[in-house]
Amino acid sequence: MATALIILAAGQGTRMNSDLPKVLHKVAGAPLLHHAMAAGAALAPERVVVVAGHGAEAVEKAALAFDDTVATVRQDQQLGTGHAVAQALPALEGFEGTVIVLYGDTPFIRPETLDAMLVSGADVTVLGFQAADPGRYGRLIANGGALERIVEYKDATEAERAITLCNSGVVAVEARLLAELVGGLTNDNAAGEYYLTDIVAAARVRGLEARVVTCDEGETMGVNTRAELARAEAAFQTRARAEALETGVTMTAPETVFFALDTVVGRDATIGAHVVFGPGVTVESGAEILPFCHLEGCHISRGARVGPFARLRPGAELAEEVHVGNFVEIKNAILDEGVKVGHLTYLGDAHVGEHTNIGAGTVTCNYDGVMKHRTEIGAHAFIGSDTMLVAPVRVGARALTGSGSVITEDVPDGALAIGRARQVTKPGLAVRLFEKLKQMKARRDKGSE
Repeated sequence: MATALIILAAGQGTRMNSDLPKVLHKVAGAPLLHHAMAAGAALAPERVVVVAGHGAEAVEKAALAFDDTVATVRQDQQLGTGHAVAQALPALEGFEGTVIVLYGDTPFIRPETLDAMLVSGADVTVLGFQAADPGRYGRLIANGGALERIVEYKDATEAERAITLCNSGVVAVEARLLAELVGGLTNDNAAGEYYLTDIVAAARVRGLEARVVTCDEGETMGVNTRAELARAEAAFQTRARAEALETGVTMTAPETVFFALDTVVGRDATIGAHVVFGPGVTVESGAEILPFCHLEGCHISRGARVGPFARLRPGAELAEEVHVGNFVEIKNAILDEGVKVGHLTYLGDAHVGEHTNIGAGTVTCNYDGVMKHRTEIGAHAFIGSDTMLVAPVRVGARALTGSGSVITEDVPDGALAIGRARQVTKPGLAVRLFEKLKQMKARRDKGSE
């Protein structure tokens, strides 16, 4: 069944009290818009159209960052959901199939729910939910699964407001019919807007069938305020933690672990307390992340061990059985099998060969103030503690650097490199120096009385 998506993302979101467009506020490290796009992407749609308005350039950039094949259109005047859909229809010209209208600020609708809408068999399918507190939601006037009409809260009678079956706004309609129904909308209502919901009544007038597909209220959670954004984050994390445990991930304190939208963790991986996943992280089966680590844009292979208190930044690639210890930061660096980086180290723009040991306090000095430079370290090398590797530089296989060295030149395979000043010892000078300093302090303290 051919499917297309229209994702409405034009709203300003004034209640967010923000200069940022509402759909670009983040849950689980990703814009709300990306959550909606991800749910729709599971249907493998032939076309996707994102309708932007407030902050259109930023919204369009975000949409294309998720999927560079999407079409973007603009709703320059905010005249209602029906008007927004009308702006998208030209981008669907020639498409034959079902169109699903989604909302960029409604992040949690499941692909399974959208599948159910596609197979409802009705001419117009609306996604509804039973609300614990219906509030100002539009009400679905239905008889069994058959939908008679949708009434917006502003236009509803007291009896209609007592109904708890509410409208999510998500609809599925055949493309040609959608164009016809939207083309006939008017703004004769309390808000003076073109309501997409009015297509139900219009379809019924034509003798067409409209039906309701229901889902859990949590799926329809919209985000309009900072408080709702925080609740959405909590809801996502609760679900992500449960899914991770269900798929075989061990978490010692799951309530303290935070996942991103695209986090992938393999079975039998172990995640310690207070671990935060930014976007773009894959942890393979059997790897272990110890407490208080922050990971983003990295890949951790089977059997690797990270932390505690480690930070992996974008471009960090850890092969099997790599050990990255406490207070280590890795950025845009490849660590081959069996590499050990125990503690207090920064490796940036580097490649470290297999089974090399990196001593405490090692730093790849990769930035000259203008450009980044790479460090290459061969297999089975030993980098002594407190080594400064001034890139671009290469340390060969089975080479050794002396502790406290500043390495500015390439080190051949198997060589020992020492780059530090010779130690000078002055017998008795420490005692005399401290005595002099104490006398100076005593005179200063007496003068201040």
